[in-house]
Amino acid sequence: MSAGRADATRRYTPQYAPGSLRRSVALFSAFRSEQTDPDRFYGLLAADSVAELARWRRLDGALLVDIGGGPGYFADAFASGGARYVGIEPDVGELTARGVAGRNCLRGSGTAIPLESASVDIAFSSNVLEHVSSPEQMLDEMIRITRASGLIYLSWTPWLSPWGGHETSPWHYLGGRSAADRYAARHGHRPKNDFGKTLFACSIARMRRAVAARERVGDVRVVGLLPRYHPSWARWVMRLPGVREVLSWNAVIVLERG
Repeated sequence: MSAGRADATRRYTPQYAPGSLRRSVALFSAFRSEQTDPDRFYGLLAADSVAELARWRRLDGALLVDIGGGPGYFADAFASGGARYVGIEPDVGELTARGVAGRNCLRGSGTAIPLESASVDIAFSSNVLEHVSSPEQMLDEMIRITRASGLIYLSWTPWLSPWGGHETSPWHYLGGRSAADRYAARHGHRPKNDFGKTLFACSIARMRRAVAARERVGDVRVVGLLPRYHPSWARWVMRLPGVREVLSWNAVIVLERG
Protein backbone atom coordinates (compact mmCIF):
# COMPACT_ATOMS: atom_id res chain seq x y z
CA MET A 1 0.00 0.00 0.00
CA SER A 2 1.33 3.45 -0.95
CA ALA A 3 1.95 6.09 1.71
CA GLY A 4 -0.92 8.21 0.33
CA ARG A 5 -3.30 5.26 0.38
CA ALA A 6 -2.24 4.42 3.95
CA ASP A 7 -2.83 8.01 5.11
CA ALA A 8 -6.26 8.05 3.49
CA THR A 9 -7.15 4.72 5.06
CA ARG A 10 -6.23 5.99 8.53
CA ARG A 11 -8.21 9.19 7.97
CA TYR A 12 -11.33 7.31 6.92
CA THR A 13 -11.23 4.54 9.52
CA PRO A 14 -13.84 5.17 12.25
CA GLN A 15 -12.51 4.98 15.80
CA TYR A 16 -15.44 2.99 17.17
CA ALA A 17 -16.99 -0.46 16.87
CA PRO A 18 -19.80 -0.93 14.32
CA GLY A 19 -23.21 -0.87 15.97
CA SER A 20 -21.84 0.57 19.21
CA LEU A 21 -23.31 3.33 21.35
CA ARG A 22 -20.05 5.26 20.93
CA ARG A 23 -20.60 5.29 17.17
CA SER A 24 -24.15 6.61 17.59
CA VAL A 25 -23.03 9.38 19.94
CA ALA A 26 -20.29 10.45 17.51
CA LEU A 27 -22.67 10.58 14.55
CA PHE A 28 -25.48 12.41 16.32
CA SER A 29 -23.09 14.97 17.81
CA ALA A 30 -21.63 15.62 14.35
CA PHE A 31 -25.01 16.83 13.12
CA ARG A 32 -24.50 20.07 15.01
CA SER A 33 -21.54 20.93 12.78
CA GLU A 34 -23.00 19.97 9.39
CA GLN A 35 -23.07 23.52 8.03
CA THR A 36 -20.46 25.16 10.27
CA ASP A 37 -17.78 22.46 9.93
CA PRO A 38 -18.61 20.29 6.89
CA ASP A 39 -15.15 18.66 6.88
CA ARG A 40 -15.84 17.15 10.28
CA PHE A 41 -19.42 16.11 9.57
CA TYR A 42 -19.04 14.71 6.07
CA GLY A 43 -15.63 13.19 6.75
CA LEU A 44 -17.07 11.22 9.68
CA LEU A 45 -20.21 10.26 7.76
CA ALA A 46 -18.17 9.09 4.77
CA ALA A 47 -15.90 6.97 6.96
CA ASP A 48 -18.90 5.42 8.68
CA SER A 49 -20.56 4.72 5.32
CA VAL A 50 -17.56 2.68 4.20
CA ALA A 51 -17.58 0.66 7.40
CA GLU A 52 -21.34 0.07 7.24
CA LEU A 53 -21.42 -0.87 3.56
CA ALA A 54 -18.52 -3.29 4.04
CA ARG A 55 -20.79 -5.27 6.37
CA TRP A 56 -22.96 -6.15 3.37
CA ARG A 57 -20.50 -6.47 0.51
CA ARG A 58 -16.76 -6.68 -0.10
CA LEU A 59 -15.59 -3.28 -1.36
CA ASP A 60 -12.09 -4.09 -2.58
CA GLY A 61 -12.20 -3.92 -6.39
CA ALA A 62 -15.99 -3.36 -6.54
CA LEU A 63 -17.30 -0.74 -8.97
CA LEU A 64 -19.40 1.57 -6.81
CA VAL A 65 -21.56 4.47 -7.95
CA ASP A 66 -22.51 7.08 -5.35
CA ILE A 67 -25.69 9.00 -6.18
CA GLY A 68 -25.23 12.50 -4.80
CA GLY A 69 -21.50 12.14 -4.35
CA GLY A 70 -20.93 15.77 -3.43
CA PRO A 71 -17.51 17.39 -3.19
CA GLY A 72 -15.35 14.31 -2.65
CA TYR A 73 -15.58 13.18 0.97
CA PHE A 74 -17.21 9.91 -0.04
CA ALA A 75 -14.89 9.53 -3.03
CA ASP A 76 -11.85 9.66 -0.74
CA ALA A 77 -13.41 7.35 1.83
CA PHE A 78 -14.51 4.65 -0.61
CA ALA A 79 -11.18 4.80 -2.42
CA SER A 80 -9.47 4.16 0.94
CA GLY A 81 -11.71 1.09 1.26
CA GLY A 82 -10.53 -0.24 -2.11
CA ALA A 83 -13.64 0.47 -4.17
CA ARG A 84 -13.54 1.78 -7.74
CA TYR A 85 -15.62 4.90 -7.23
CA VAL A 86 -17.88 6.94 -9.51
CA GLY A 87 -19.86 9.87 -8.10
CA ILE A 88 -23.03 11.32 -9.62
CA GLU A 89 -23.86 14.88 -8.54
CA PRO A 90 -26.34 17.32 -10.18
CA ASP A 91 -25.22 20.45 -8.34
CA VAL A 92 -22.05 22.18 -9.56
CA GLY A 93 -21.82 24.05 -6.26
CA GLU A 94 -21.75 20.75 -4.34
CA LEU A 95 -19.17 19.27 -6.71
CA THR A 96 -16.76 22.13 -6.07
CA ALA A 97 -17.59 22.85 -2.41
CA ARG A 98 -14.04 21.91 -1.38
CA GLY A 99 -12.45 24.07 -4.09
CA VAL A 100 -12.15 21.41 -6.82
CA ALA A 101 -14.46 18.67 -8.02
CA GLY A 102 -14.11 15.31 -6.31
CA ARG A 103 -12.35 12.48 -8.09
CA ASN A 104 -14.21 10.42 -10.69
CA CYS A 105 -17.39 12.49 -10.45
CA LEU A 106 -19.98 13.08 -13.16
CA ARG A 107 -22.63 15.75 -13.27
CA GLY A 108 -25.98 14.01 -13.50
CA SER A 109 -29.30 13.32 -11.80
CA GLY A 110 -30.26 10.40 -9.61
CA THR A 111 -33.51 10.12 -11.54
CA ALA A 112 -31.67 9.78 -14.87
CA ILE A 113 -28.30 8.25 -14.04
CA PRO A 114 -25.87 8.59 -16.99
CA LEU A 115 -24.61 4.99 -16.79
CA GLU A 116 -25.42 1.83 -18.71
CA SER A 117 -27.83 -0.76 -17.32
CA ALA A 118 -26.29 -3.55 -15.21
CA SER A 119 -22.92 -1.76 -15.15
CA VAL A 120 -22.02 -1.44 -11.44
CA ASP A 121 -21.50 -3.78 -8.50
CA ILE A 122 -22.87 -1.40 -5.86
CA ALA A 123 -25.31 1.51 -6.16
CA PHE A 124 -25.04 3.69 -3.05
CA SER A 125 -26.87 6.81 -1.94
CA SER A 126 -26.58 8.72 1.33
CA ASN A 127 -29.12 11.41 2.28
CA VAL A 128 -30.28 12.20 -1.25
CA LEU A 129 -33.68 10.53 -1.59
CA GLU A 130 -35.46 13.28 0.36
CA HIS A 131 -34.07 15.85 -2.08
CA VAL A 132 -35.67 14.46 -5.24
CA SER A 133 -39.32 14.97 -6.14
CA SER A 134 -39.67 11.39 -7.44
CA PRO A 135 -37.82 9.02 -5.08
CA GLU A 136 -39.41 5.97 -6.76
CA GLN A 137 -37.78 6.98 -10.04
CA MET A 138 -34.40 7.25 -8.33
CA LEU A 139 -34.89 3.77 -6.85
CA ASP A 140 -35.73 2.42 -10.32
CA GLU A 141 -32.58 3.99 -11.76
CA MET A 142 -30.37 2.55 -9.03
CA ILE A 143 -31.83 -0.90 -9.66
CA ARG A 144 -31.36 -0.48 -13.41
CA ILE A 145 -27.63 0.23 -13.26
CA THR A 146 -26.86 -2.58 -10.78
CA ARG A 147 -25.67 -5.96 -11.98
CA ALA A 148 -27.34 -9.23 -11.03
CA SER A 149 -26.45 -10.10 -7.41
CA GLY A 150 -25.18 -6.55 -6.94
CA LEU A 151 -26.05 -4.39 -3.92
CA ILE A 152 -28.23 -1.29 -3.63
CA TYR A 153 -27.86 0.79 -0.46
CA LEU A 154 -30.35 3.61 0.14
CA SER A 155 -30.11 5.92 3.16
CA TRP A 156 -32.30 8.97 3.71
CA THR A 157 -34.04 11.10 6.34
CA PRO A 158 -37.78 10.31 6.60
CA TRP A 159 -40.00 13.38 6.70
CA LEU A 160 -41.35 12.68 10.19
CA SER A 161 -37.87 12.23 11.64
CA PRO A 162 -36.83 14.93 14.14
CA TRP A 163 -34.40 16.04 11.42
CA GLY A 164 -36.92 15.65 8.58
CA GLY A 165 -36.97 19.38 7.90
CA HIS A 166 -33.17 19.59 8.09
CA GLU A 167 -32.20 23.10 9.18
CA THR A 168 -35.90 24.07 9.44
CA SER A 169 -36.54 21.31 12.03
CA PRO A 170 -38.55 20.90 14.22
CA TRP A 171 -40.92 23.42 12.62
CA HIS A 172 -41.47 21.06 9.68
CA TYR A 173 -43.94 19.21 11.91
CA LEU A 174 -46.24 22.21 11.42
CA GLY A 175 -45.77 22.12 7.65
CA GLY A 176 -42.76 22.11 5.35
CA ARG A 177 -43.56 25.33 3.50
CA SER A 178 -44.35 27.30 6.66
CA ALA A 179 -41.13 26.01 8.25
CA ALA A 180 -39.11 27.21 5.25
CA ASP A 181 -40.86 30.59 5.29
CA ARG A 182 -40.19 30.93 9.01
CA TYR A 183 -36.50 30.19 8.42
CA ALA A 184 -36.32 32.80 5.64
CA ALA A 185 -37.95 35.43 7.84
CA ARG A 186 -35.48 34.77 10.67
CA HIS A 187 -32.29 34.50 8.59
CA GLY A 188 -32.94 36.77 5.64
CA HIS A 189 -32.53 34.03 3.04
CA ARG A 190 -34.21 30.81 2.00
CA PRO A 191 -32.94 27.59 3.62
CA LYS A 192 -30.61 25.38 1.63
CA ASN A 193 -33.18 22.62 2.10
CA ASP A 194 -36.27 24.49 0.91
CA PHE A 195 -39.45 22.40 1.06
CA GLY A 196 -41.01 21.78 -2.33
CA LYS A 197 -37.83 22.85 -4.14
CA THR A 198 -34.82 21.05 -2.70
CA LEU A 199 -36.51 19.05 0.07
CA PHE A 200 -39.51 16.72 -0.15
CA ALA A 201 -41.51 14.48 2.17
CA CYS A 202 -40.30 10.89 1.73
CA SER A 203 -41.55 8.31 4.21
CA ILE A 204 -40.32 4.80 4.97
CA ALA A 205 -43.79 3.48 4.12
CA ARG A 206 -43.63 5.07 0.69
CA MET A 207 -40.27 3.52 -0.13
CA ARG A 208 -41.27 0.12 1.27
CA ARG A 209 -44.23 0.14 -1.15
CA ALA A 210 -41.93 1.00 -4.05
CA VAL A 211 -39.50 -1.75 -3.08
CA ALA A 212 -42.32 -4.27 -2.61
CA ALA A 213 -43.48 -3.63 -6.18
CA ARG A 214 -40.00 -4.46 -7.47
CA GLU A 215 -39.79 -7.50 -5.19
CA ARG A 216 -43.00 -8.92 -6.64
CA VAL A 217 -41.49 -9.06 -10.13
CA GLY A 218 -38.21 -10.50 -8.83
CA ASP A 219 -36.01 -7.45 -9.51
CA VAL A 220 -34.69 -7.20 -5.95
CA ARG A 221 -34.88 -8.71 -2.51
CA VAL A 222 -34.57 -6.83 0.78
CA VAL A 223 -31.54 -7.90 2.81
CA GLY A 224 -31.60 -5.08 5.36
CA LEU A 225 -33.95 -2.48 6.88
CA LEU A 226 -32.45 -0.51 9.76
CA PRO A 227 -32.05 2.89 11.42
CA ARG A 228 -28.72 4.14 10.17
CA TYR A 229 -27.31 5.91 13.20
CA HIS A 230 -28.72 3.79 16.02
CA PRO A 231 -26.77 1.21 18.02
CA SER A 232 -27.47 -2.39 17.01
CA TRP A 233 -29.71 -3.04 20.05
CA ALA A 234 -32.11 -0.25 18.92
CA ARG A 235 -32.84 -1.63 15.47
CA TRP A 236 -36.19 -2.94 16.72
CA VAL A 237 -37.71 0.46 15.89
CA MET A 238 -37.82 -0.52 12.21
CA ARG A 239 -40.27 -3.32 12.98
CA LEU A 240 -42.93 -0.79 14.04
CA PRO A 241 -44.73 0.94 11.15
CA GLY A 242 -45.55 4.52 12.07
CA VAL A 243 -43.20 4.59 15.04
CA ARG A 244 -40.19 4.04 12.78
CA GLU A 245 -41.07 7.16 10.75
CA VAL A 246 -40.17 9.24 13.82
CA LEU A 247 -37.67 7.17 15.81
CA SER A 248 -35.46 5.88 13.00
CA TRP A 249 -34.02 9.40 12.42
CA ASN A 250 -32.39 8.11 9.21
CA ALA A 251 -33.58 4.99 7.40
CA VAL A 252 -31.58 2.42 5.42
CA ILE A 253 -32.89 -0.09 2.92
CA VAL A 254 -30.36 -2.58 1.55
CA LEU A 255 -31.33 -4.57 -1.54
CA GLU A 256 -29.76 -7.34 -3.58
CA ARG A 257 -30.35 -7.20 -7.31
CA GLY A 258 -32.33 -10.13 -8.69
